[in-house]
Amino acid sequence: MSTIHDLKPEIVWKNFHLLTQQPRPSKHEEKVRAFLLAWGKEHGVETFADETGNVIMRIPATPGYENRKTVILQGHMDMVPQKNPDVEHDFVKDPIQTWIDGEWIKAKGTTLGADDGLGVAMAMAVAESKDLKHGPIEVLVTYDEETGMTGANALKHGSLKGDILINLDSETEGELYVGCAGGLDTEARAHYRTLPRPKGYKAYTLSVKGCQGGHSGMDIILCRANANKVLARILYKLLPKTDVKLVQFDGGNMRNAIPRDAVATLYVKDPHKASRIIIKAAKEILYEFEQTDPAMEITFEHVSCSLNCIEDATAMGFVKAILACPDGVERMSQTMPGTVETSNNLAIVNIAAGRAVIITLMRSFVDSAKVALSDKVASALTPAGFKVRFTGGYSGWAPNESSEILKVMEETYAKLFGKKPEVMAIHAGLECGIIGGIFPGLDMISMGPTLKSPHSPDERAHIPSVQKVWDYLKAVLEAIPEKK
Repeated sequence: MSTIHDLKPEIVWKNFHLLTQQPRPSKHEEKVRAFLLAWGKEHGVETFADETGNVIMRIPATPGYENRKTVILQGHMDMVPQKNPDVEHDFVKDPIQTWIDGEWIKAKGTTLGADDGLGVAMAMAVAESKDLKHGPIEVLVTYDEETGMTGANALKHGSLKGDILINLDSETEGELYVGCAGGLDTEARAHYRTLPRPKGYKAYTLSVKGCQGGHSGMDIILCRANANKVLARILYKLLPKTDVKLVQFDGGNMRNAIPRDAVATLYVKDPHKASRIIIKAAKEILYEFEQTDPAMEITFEHVSCSLNCIEDATAMGFVKAILACPDGVERMSQTMPGTVETSNNLAIVNIAAGRAVIITLMRSFVDSAKVALSDKVASALTPAGFKVRFTGGYSGWAPNESSEILKVMEETYAKLFGKKPEVMAIHAGLECGIIGGIFPGLDMISMGPTLKSPHSPDERAHIPSVQKVWDYLKAVLEAIPEKK
């Protein structure tokens, strides 16, 4: 059976394997940052971290290419930490275990980290390669992209010298991205009183698990189940009709991942009556999502619990707020057919011990639409007592119709593969929008190999596409125009 060590191009897969051995969930990039700095030193590449933690490498031009424009190859070092419930894995300590399934490379029950480990591995391969022809190159590896694009936002004027930026964080070979949606985070918080468990009530968990989840930008158009929404739907039916007390609610763990699992702890006086209501609601919901989420499970199980519960009116207010909060596709683009313009991901709900937190991530190509959606989110959450604030806002990346690098990459692709690449914008937050705001005039484009189901344990990378993108990247670097 083949392993990652048998794959071609060896120089890319070797570096990707090294990255899988470095724990690197968002906000825990210390080990991968140290690895990249040590790797650069080992390979004789000028490598340093800026004052906030982004890693920058500088590679001189090969002889005869000194007068070419400087290219920045850009990716991010962090990955989304998602795993199946039955998998034991500590993303802060454990390496990713990979395996080959036909033409795909996958991880064993966790996210693979090909987003954006493969992009970084390709940049590393360029940095160490001795047989490529290219002008001056900078490699920029940002941190904490997945939870707020923190590294990109922290870049300082003058830290980069490049003329062209090639972002290596796209997820479909043969597609060139020239624009992306902007984003805005919601953080809603509330405090509430708790009461002791009433006499005669037993503790149960109501769980929604096994949803497909996925990337909240790329996969939002697939209309998959959001576990937080599903759980709130059942609670909305359950709480008014039975003697049930909500103790806590916990769903989702990443702002940019569609929630796959959610669980509520309940105190129940009449489990048989509650069970009948749950079974009826579950049957309807499972039928609705049988195409998008065939592995979804809804369970009701007796547990031990001694925590205080939430007052009935407060609990129902929270459930109504979750139900009313916009989630999924808000509007399709009128200028880019088939592309989502505006969306919201109801990403995290955590209600426990007198404190309630709701996190969402909004995306839109249109700033005014993003603001209008934030008003709807606030209108849904404030009646339940939440104090809502919006943070991390950034505008989208608008396509540049006169882009020189786009022309080069279109011509190079056609020459190599006999057809034109697709040119499009993406309903996801690429760092190009932020970097372009810090370095005005930077000519930018994004590409990458084919990935499926990023941000979920089903993440997988298409092996043949990696070879194809590597060959393409080498040809593009050789074709970069001279400075004028």
